[in-house]
Amino acid sequence: MEVVFLGTGASQGTPILGCDCEVCRSVNPRDKRLRSSVLLHCNGVDMLIDCGPDFRYQMIREGASNVDAILFTHGHVDHTGGLDDIRPLNYLTKKPMEIYAEQRVIDALHKQFFYIFDNSTYPGVPKVNIHTIDSDSDFSVGGISVTPIRSYHGQLPILGFRIGSFAYITDAKVVPDTELNKLKGVKTLVVNALQYDTHPMHFSLDEAVDFSKMVGAEQTYFTHIGHRISHDYASSKLPSNMHLAYDGLHLII
Repeated sequence: MEVVFLGTGASQGTPILGCDCEVCRSVNPRDKRLRSSVLLHCNGVDMLIDCGPDFRYQMIREGASNVDAILFTHGHVDHTGGLDDIRPLNYLTKKPMEIYAEQRVIDALHKQFFYIFDNSTYPGVPKVNIHTIDSDSDFSVGGISVTPIRSYHGQLPILGFRIGSFAYITDAKVVPDTELNKLKGVKTLVVNALQYDTHPMHFSLDEAVDFSKMVGAEQTYFTHIGHRISHDYASSKLPSNMHLAYDGLHLII
């Protein structure tokens, strides 16, 4: 499996519009973060986890031109806002995009992209094929088994995903103990780390480090990183098997 980090930033990206903090003014390209998403190439299947508002540019930057399925973690716009940009992929493949999401996320997509779902005959409307999933049942994407991981973004239930020895969790503040069994044996973990201070909706960097130790992953990559975290400084303080991810990072699992 190849994992491509399309984006590693929080909801506003980095730099934040109008902010003059040290990280937002940084010239280090690893401090430039688009909204968080990963593209997985696995046994001939291209799976996208979340499709944020930067999706079009991210795909062009990576020279990528195919997505077979989109897995949504939750319905916030920084994770869904790029859905309209699947239209050229519909055209290239001559088929709808396979969408996997919980019912509450599907309901959010209906509101955000009402024109996709109103039975319009206009030829430029994105075409999707919806698969409703839940936290209790594994599902298959192109013959690849995916295990959903329940977590909580504040009070909002959301999903992470495990595929083989790889797991991706973003926007989590709490992962119930009952879900930790699903993470046994994970070798590569991706998890959110918003900032140094505690936050009501997201893991802080220290909380993300502690969570990684609890999971016991061989390697951990932090994503959904806020604009107060400098890539180079934070990286120098992390354990040797933990890393700040950055936009454009490619991993072979």
